[in-house]
Amino acid sequence: MSGAQVPLYEAKAEFFRMLRHPVRIRVLELLQDGPMPVRSLPAAIGIEPSSLSQQLAVLRRAGIVTAARGGSTVVYELACGYVAELLRAARRVLAELPAGQEALLIQLRQPGAGVRADAPVGERTGRTAARCLAGPRPPTLRKASALREGEQP
Repeated sequence: MSGAQVPLYEAKAEFFRMLRHPVRIRVLELLQDGPMPVRSLPAAIGIEPSSLSQQLAVLRRAGIVTAARGGSTVVYELACGYVAELLRAARRVLAELPAGQEALLIQLRQPGAGVRADAPVGERTGRTAARCLAGPRPPTLRKASALREGEQP
């Protein structure tokens, strides 16, 4: 009897969770150019060998990289070319994001969009750019205590 099959979207989500660590991404980027001895990776990434070893283990278990021993040297390489293709695609997507945001801003400045085209960011939203970056405002002490006591703010 076989186990329940995992839906493709869940398998993809698990795959991307496996890639979420910056060191893993950097290792994959370095291996795009071809196999590398493991001794070269810590200096190229700027990480301790023990930390790198943990990240390489995750990539090996996922089947993304392979390791081959030649004498006393262990050489890592990408398991398939699709990984390099995925990294290139991610780079293209990231390169397009600022352009897409700029186009959205241009759209928002069009007449009838509800935003005055010449208004600075703070006037458009009632908040300064620095406050926008800082996130939502924390509740005042009075509001916080009222919320704790179950009152309506």
